Amino acid sequence: MIREQVQYIAIQALKNLIRIPSVSREEGSAADYIQSVLEDNGFTVYRRYNNVWTGLKQAGDLPTLLLNSHIDTVPPCDGWTTDPYEPVEEGDRITGLGSNDAGASLVSLMAVFMILSQGKKLPFNLLFAASAEEEISGKNGIESILPELGTVELGIVGEPTGMNMAIAEKGLMVLDCKATGVAGHAARNEGKNAIYLAMKDIDWIRNYRFEKKSELIGEVTMQITQIDGGLKHNIVPDQCSFVVDVRTNDRYTNREVLSVLEKNLSSKVVARSTRLNSSGIEPDHPVVEAARLLNIECTGSDTLSDQALMPFPTVKIGPGLSKRSHSPDEFIFREEIIQGIDTYLNLLNKYAELMNKLIADENLG
Repeated sequence: MIREQVQYIAIQALKNLIRIPSVSREEGSAADYIQSVLEDNGFTVYRRYNNVWTGLKQAGDLPTLLLNSHIDTVPPCDGWTTDPYEPVEEGDRITGLGSNDAGASLVSLMAVFMILSQGKKLPFNLLFAASAEEEISGKNGIESILPELGTVELGIVGEPTGMNMAIAEKGLMVLDCKATGVAGHAARNEGKNAIYLAMKDIDWIRNYRFEKKSELIGEVTMQITQIDGGLKHNIVPDQCSFVVDVRTNDRYTNREVLSVLEKNLSSKVVARSTRLNSSGIEPDHPVVEAARLLNIECTGSDTLSDQALMPFPTVKIGPGLSKRSHSPDEFIFREEIIQGIDTYLNLLNKYAELMNKLIADENLG
């Protein structure tokens, strides 16, 4: 399969995916389409829920490398000037929901899998997985198929990074907090105002700084994103609830951060989940070395991806830019997809070279 043919398949696949609504938990038709593309090109495809994957197994006992991106999108936001579900082509630009996040990464990785499946023998087995529910970190997404994939030594996660390589990614916790006071008549200044209690906790959150910082992803950050309290103008409220968005770094687990807040806040603190920890890879890993040899910039990422659910080393890299994601008139350039395919191929070929060298050195030793 020649390079130009695969590029055409990728770009056509992206345009067709834009036409298929695939909001999280409603990706069935998009999964059907990806499955059909892979099967039409001769691959044996596996499926669980709305996740689709296929594999290339080499002879011998080799490590497994996973190429992964997601097929779900957020719902279209306000402000679109075109139909989000109709790819609009203007010159090199393709506008449509999911084009940037993460359709371009998905079709580029699929193209790379197709090319490598027909090329030279690799020092690793290769898997390609198009996963669901990434935007909501859902239980029926990538997490649900990890046992089916077997042991994976390295994951390359496709997300819009401008083809820079994120080697560390912040984790996420969403905290529901409730301050409890005593109701009373506002005119008589009775009771204990839960809003004031919440304000004290919010002020602590605003000013507290966790000591340990990461070179790549900085410090743990906390933002109050929602608040609700009070029933009537003349009743001192006995309840005030607020939500905290916490982004953790690789120096703390989510449970460690949660423990600090529980000890310092008077409000009751409940984490919706603690499973989305910071993730990444050792800076001396061969795939990171391969990126450096190719002058691919290695960075940290503030945004969450399916990396957080993968219990093995991962990097995040893909065509497009994060700032275009979840925005009206989301777009990607064809040239970004073409360059993305080339960069992925160069990265994997360089990684294969380094792995072959390591194997040769071990055999000599």
